[in-house]
Amino acid sequence: MDWLEILLVLIIGVIAGFANTVAGGGSLLTVPVLIFLGLESVVANATNRVAILFQNIFAVRGFKSKGVDAFPYAYYLAGSALIGSIIGAKIAVEIKGEVFNRILAIVMVLVIVITIFKPFKNKHGSSEKLDKKSMIIGILSFFFVGIYGGFIQAGVGFFIIAVLGSVNNFSLVKTNSAKVFVILIYSISAIVVFIYEDVINWEYGLTLAIGNSTGGWFGSRWQVDKGDKWIRIFLVVAVSLMAIKLWFF
Repeated sequence: MDWLEILLVLIIGVIAGFANTVAGGGSLLTVPVLIFLGLESVVANATNRVAILFQNIFAVRGFKSKGVDAFPYAYYLAGSALIGSIIGAKIAVEIKGEVFNRILAIVMVLVIVITIFKPFKNKHGSSEKLDKKSMIIGILSFFFVGIYGGFIQAGVGFFIIAVLGSVNNFSLVKTNSAKVFVILIYSISAIVVFIYEDVINWEYGLTLAIGNSTGGWFGSRWQVDKGDKWIRIFLVVAVSLMAIKLWFF
């Protein structure tokens, strides 16, 4: 890596870490950038998880410092997602690069639609739903969230927000606190799979981790309602351009 690449990876990491923590979609920036810098798709996908792991360590501590958490429910969600992520990571290793790029481009477009229209919202003014039925639905849903997260990661935050907002009626802040903890836990199992398969570029991964961790820390301590709007606008523009490049070039 030359100094320009280091600077680019650090900057995109800070932006992605902040975006991942307060909303979601940061990996829709980092994975394409790593691909554009010359990494094979499977390596870019795996390398990004190093940054995600460190980012969420800092984000979890940031939320904890503000007294926001979703425990013990978050433990159950994380356990379910961890099992699913092992399956997803194995799929990611086996898939061909061109196919992965096309899938990523499609996911990017879908996330743009979700970002713009925000179809999944909690019912403002309603209490949280943590009855037995709601918790079981949430835990089962997170198994599939884990499969997706282990496979591609990009945009998983939006699916987590959708589940916790619609099933458990969590506020966005509490949802984000649960989200970073769940992703932290299942990222460990995904990384173990990627290490075993030897598909991580540690130079890029650790550099990106510094940026993501910085963005995750500040994002976790930021007022979500102040940061959400401009982050969504930025993501829509940036992700749209990257999706076009991935699909056509």
